[in-house]
Amino acid sequence: MRIDLHTHSAVSDGTESPAALVATAAAAGLDVVALTDHDTTDGWAAARAARPAGLTVLPGLELSCRWFPADEPPVSVHLLAYLFDPAHPALSAELARLRAERLGRGERIVTALAAAGYPVVWERIVEASAGGVVGRPHVARALVEAGVVGSVDQAFAGLLSHRSPHYVAKADTDVLEGIRLVRDAGGVPVFAHGLATKRGRVVDDAAIEAMAGAGLLGLEVDHPDHSPAEREHLRGLAGELGLLTTGSSDHHGANKTTPIGACLTDPGQYEAILAAGTGTAPFTGPVGVPG
Repeated sequence: MRIDLHTHSAVSDGTESPAALVATAAAAGLDVVALTDHDTTDGWAAARAARPAGLTVLPGLELSCRWFPADEPPVSVHLLAYLFDPAHPALSAELARLRAERLGRGERIVTALAAAGYPVVWERIVEASAGGVVGRPHVARALVEAGVVGSVDQAFAGLLSHRSPHYVAKADTDVLEGIRLVRDAGGVPVFAHGLATKRGRVVDDAAIEAMAGAGLLGLEVDHPDHSPAEREHLRGLAGELGLLTTGSSDHHGANKTTPIGACLTDPGQYEAILAAGTGTAPFTGPVGVPG
């Protein structure tokens, strides 16, 4: 089986609709693909309806979180969540707060860029998102389209980076609370790209141990942004802590060059995720039939 457990559609910061994404997954020869848009489940229904025969869609999302060290600034971390109940009251409320926070932060960034003379207009960016969760990638695409930068990656490395005077932070969920919310909703929490040092600051092993103590069930080990040494370290740590290990592409369509299926999850680890998740079921079986 070929299993990719981390992808994004245009409902968050990818460029393909959920229907196009599942078609891409099937064309790439995947047997299972997880839809993990940022802080939203809005793409689930469309992905389920468009699911090609023979492809299982694992419903999930990527939760925006923070780790709070004792004597240092907080670290941005992401939590993949699978098979949770999307109607769980506490988790639903937190997701709504995060989406509102992301929207307000995006508008503040665009306001700062416009004040500095860059040709970006918030209303146009929202319209171009087609109802998706607006974030920095949408601002980056607007900068590309305006000819300010040559690529989304260039925008993130400069005008939209943490070092930019136009950068605005957002109030993400404490990761220990995020883990609790996902578990309470019957879901399976997995720490996403936890040692991707090329992205910036990362947490230490003690933080991951604390996450495991709070109910974390897995580590995303095989990820395009992890070096071989980082993968080896995470795999060893997962073994020490009794955590599952996953692999995935973190596919974003045209926003990133990584193809879907670039990294994969072992079938045995996938089965363990299915056994642990009780909030909802994967989308499988005959097309058009629930289940």
